[in-house]
Amino acid sequence: QVHLVESGGGLVQAGGSLRLSCAASGSISTIHTMGWYRQAPGKQRELVAAITSGGSTNYADSVKGRFTISRDNVKNTVYLQMNSLKPEDTAVYYCNARDRYQLVRGWGQGTQVTVSS
Repeated sequence: QVHLVESGGGLVQAGGSLRLSCAASGSISTIHTMGWYRQAPGKQRELVAAITSGGSTNYADSVKGRFTISRDNVKNTVYLQMNSLKPEDTAVYYCNARDRYQLVRGWGQGTQVTVSS
């Protein structure tokens, strides 16, 4: 399995920015796709952004143009740059890793992002 640790969450005013980081360890050679998910209280966990080993990305429509996912393959770390934050972005953000068959190999513990009006 892959061990993932997130950091960078916090409290920010609407319109502000945060950058989340997720460091991977363990069976890192099995990782093909890394992604960021979020879950607000009482709501379903949803995909925010994902990136493959080759650098292909995809985003939820709600964050396109505001969030950017990237990865450092040397450091085995994935990042989520969040700009123009809205109160609706408030959630616990989780890092996820999948292998080349899209099987889940690990979940992070989550980091809280709170955006105030």
